[in-house]
Amino acid sequence: MAHQCRELAGEMTVMAMMTAMRRVPRRIRTTLCAAGLTAALAVGGTALPAAAAGAQAPVRPEACGERTSVSVFHKGGIPLLDWRENLEFDGRGTLWVSHVTQHRVEGYAPDGTLRASFPLSGPGGIRRGPDGMMYVNYGVNPLTPHGGIVRFDPTAAAPRPEKVVDGLSGINGLAVDAEGNLYVSRELATGVLKIRPDGTKDEEWTRGANVFGTNGLEIVGDQLYASVLIDTSSRIVRIPLTDPARHTTVTRLSSTLLDGKFLDDLTEFRGDLVVASFRDGELIRVDPATGRSCTLVTGLRMPTSVRIPRGFGAHDTGHTLFVTEASGRIVRVTVG
Repeated sequence: MAHQCRELAGEMTVMAMMTAMRRVPRRIRTTLCAAGLTAALAVGGTALPAAAAGAQAPVRPEACGERTSVSVFHKGGIPLLDWRENLEFDGRGTLWVSHVTQHRVEGYAPDGTLRASFPLSGPGGIRRGPDGMMYVNYGVNPLTPHGGIVRFDPTAAAPRPEKVVDGLSGINGLAVDAEGNLYVSRELATGVLKIRPDGTKDEEWTRGANVFGTNGLEIVGDQLYASVLIDTSSRIVRIPLTDPARHTTVTRLSSTLLDGKFLDDLTEFRGDLVVASFRDGELIRVDPATGRSCTLVTGLRMPTSVRIPRGFGAHDTGHTLFVTEASGRIVRVTVG
């Protein structure tokens, strides 16, 4: 009887885990599965390649040397179930956040109060366009059968999303260039998608940007920078907007499978890039010219996105970063 009870308990546990995983967004399941694979390999379920198995764990980047402090802008809830995925400032005093597990886009005032909110199924990357409109990916959550991009007017008293393009799947990160072209990352596919302002796909550009497993996106000048999630070396790549086939690797932040950073979103900060390491709870600063890196912040709780607070009250763009986390928190990082 005891043996049968243990078997029944085991079956119930598996069923509960499967049910819970079905409620977790694809974005989250991808990261958890990658973490599980890494753990399995570490335990010995599958042999590591000889080079990786014999290599010592790489030394983490040294601290950047600048004094930093972290404060909570908005408290979180239950980790993973209160997952806030991305954020962007509209330049008019509102911080917009995609709350992927609650299927909402939220707008916060500089004092932390909730100013606006509207439903959107599985929101992911969010960015401001050159037209002043805010653009948001949706369908990051598997409860949404089809994904796409919407836009909304951040100045409206009650923002209402307007569909730009649909029929996309497996999408996550988002960037918008000065001409209004949209760039969308795909964690489990090859090629960064390019969507023209009229909603049509630039297939030739996407074929040129043939990088697998991209996540965070950031445009600096005429270059698109992308973090690569599904990559044991934790790469950041540079993709020229005018010639995507000439993409290059800026840096590799890990050298073994066991040290994978699970890189998430990234932003430009004082001429460098700052990228979120989801697994390690860090912000890593990278010189895009040399690839040299250092650890800017530690102790975060599964950071998902990082941005500069442009036009957000008295917050200093030269010394402040805002970060969303899978814990549900929004935190403010002061540098220097």
